[in-house]
Amino acid sequence: MDTRNEIREFLTSRRARITPEQAGLRTYGIGPRRVPGLRREEVALLAGVSVDYYTRLERGNLSGVSETVLEAVVRALQLGEPERAHLFNLARAQQATSRPRRRSSGRRVRPRIQQMLDAITAPSYVRNGRMDILAANKLGRALYSEIFDTPRRPPNSARFAFLDRRALEFFVDWEKVADDAVAVLRAEAGRNPYDRDLSDLIGELSTQSEDFRVRWAKHDVRYHDTGRKRICHPAVGELELGYEVMKLVADEDLTMFVYTAELGSRSAESLKLLASWAATVDQEQSETAREPTD
Repeated sequence: MDTRNEIREFLTSRRARITPEQAGLRTYGIGPRRVPGLRREEVALLAGVSVDYYTRLERGNLSGVSETVLEAVVRALQLGEPERAHLFNLARAQQATSRPRRRSSGRRVRPRIQQMLDAITAPSYVRNGRMDILAANKLGRALYSEIFDTPRRPPNSARFAFLDRRALEFFVDWEKVADDAVAVLRAEAGRNPYDRDLSDLIGELSTQSEDFRVRWAKHDVRYHDTGRKRICHPAVGELELGYEVMKLVADEDLTMFVYTAELGSRSAESLKLLASWAATVDQEQSETAREPTD
């Protein structure tokens, strides 16, 4: 990732979305505005720095910038916590531009993590920052059977969302899922700008998906910690599930997703059907494996 270019486009995009009125600035008597949102000099005023200094920042040069100045820019641009973290990550990345691009660390989870997944009765899986699904329990694999139904390993939920036509039916709220996926990958690119596997994934999606390219250009960043998801499963129909995300402290970059349905809801009944369907599929696969070969 070109850190300087990323900083420039991120700050410019955040400035463009804030009107002077939202920033509490008076605009009468200034003349026609040629840019959407705030002007550079207005951001400089709000941040308490000179126009020349802010211009240097927006051109992608965060070298030597203090945390105090970064916090002032955060307030001026009204950045949310995920955006604030992204800006600080970009500043840290620029201090280490000589680092070579590296391949990601292992793609496996510890056996104890798999044991923990298997002990959970709700659909659950473990994912890294690139959205590779590295491990799941049986119900988690059943819930995301469409994503797991691919020869590429590990399965990747962002690749499925943008490059597999089944995703448009599988995710009832596909637009939101797509927005969230890009925002997650953008945040990960700020945290790990030298991850070659991540860069390759972003390049693949940018090359093959116009939907991805449009969203990537927006520079949106957000966390994916909790929420609701609607899925149209080919075996049991539509499910509306809540999910919670937990970071695995001992395993850098890994998070666990757990999905639940409201008690007594139609989705809760559908989850029971999904468990039965998964058990039937496992039995059929086991019987096929035991069949003698010629």
